[in-house]
Amino acid sequence: MKYIDEFRDGALAADIARAIAAAVEPERTYRFMEFCGGHTHAIARYGLPDLLPANVRMIHGPGCPVCVLPIGRIDMAIELALEHHAIVCTYADTLRVPASGGLTLLRARAQGGDIRMVYSVDDALRTAREHPDREVVFFAIGFETTTPPTAVALLQAAAEDLANFSVLCCHVLTPAAIAAILDAPAREAPTGVPLDGFVGPAHVSTVIGSDPYAAFAGAYRKPVVIAGFEPLDVMQAILMLVRQVNSGRAEVENEFTRAVTPAGNRKAQQLMDQVFELRPSFEWRGLGEIPRSALRIRERYARFDAERRYPLAYRTIADNRACECGPILRGLKRPIDCKLFGSVCTPETPMGSCMVSSEGACAAHYTYGRHKDTVEGAA
Repeated sequence: MKYIDEFRDGALAADIARAIAAAVEPERTYRFMEFCGGHTHAIARYGLPDLLPANVRMIHGPGCPVCVLPIGRIDMAIELALEHHAIVCTYADTLRVPASGGLTLLRARAQGGDIRMVYSVDDALRTAREHPDREVVFFAIGFETTTPPTAVALLQAAAEDLANFSVLCCHVLTPAAIAAILDAPAREAPTGVPLDGFVGPAHVSTVIGSDPYAAFAGAYRKPVVIAGFEPLDVMQAILMLVRQVNSGRAEVENEFTRAVTPAGNRKAQQLMDQVFELRPSFEWRGLGEIPRSALRIRERYARFDAERRYPLAYRTIADNRACECGPILRGLKRPIDCKLFGSVCTPETPMGSCMVSSEGACAAHYTYGRHKDTVEGAA
């Protein structure tokens, strides 16, 4: 199968592993963050840490859209369903993210809220057409990958004058989050995690391209290698990062050339710019307030903005004190460092956002048994 099987070839993976082992300098420790949750999933699923030298450490980043969604935003969606009696449509993983008061969107549905799982924003538009007597709100989350479809839906709603449709916009931006991660060691010293480079996100980069990462490589002297989601993609990206670090380079390289270009998808970017504008600030779960890191709906489409249509007030809500999702999202801790991991907190009974989505670091480690290997090795 083109572009799948050839990127899961075990013999080739062993060849790249040998190349990494030959390239690393024994006296150096390499710390690379895979920003995207899809990479975290691939690393755990295919056992890539077992193929890497001991001095190459992969650090999980905040690139899981469900994981970085703050409690206050979920509370707003629950309020729309329970107090304003709107039909709230959203993606499956969002339904299970813990909110305040012991609620989730799924539990709010059990209390009578009309909350529906959808596969795309088109499903939410269809629901609004089928129920003209009801208010329908699409709870929009995600990075630049899922933002263009929301923009198209808002343009379609405007063209149809679909007055009962609106969007609770929680789309966030990758470059701002990377900058926040790179600034964190200075803010959190001595607890900030040192990083030597990034495995850049794949799907996001198909939209924004590779060019936006050049600023980080230059200003922070951190190499970025954009990689696909298959195991050989990630292994090759790690090899490219090791070689950059060894040679003192800090450049943007694109391993995922079969899908990512320097400029990205200009049509998608134009759609996003037409419909959305930057928020002055936005709270991320685990990262706190990050300036200019999220999008809101432009004034010309205000009638489709749920935050303008309803009297919603955002409140910052602290995570469960025992949950370590915040430090895990910042790369400061590993899933096994959380006391709740694998006991109280599992994919069936998630206590934190990192255990909800399959792209979350905790869910990936639990599902593929990476925590068992670590525990047995320490015994």
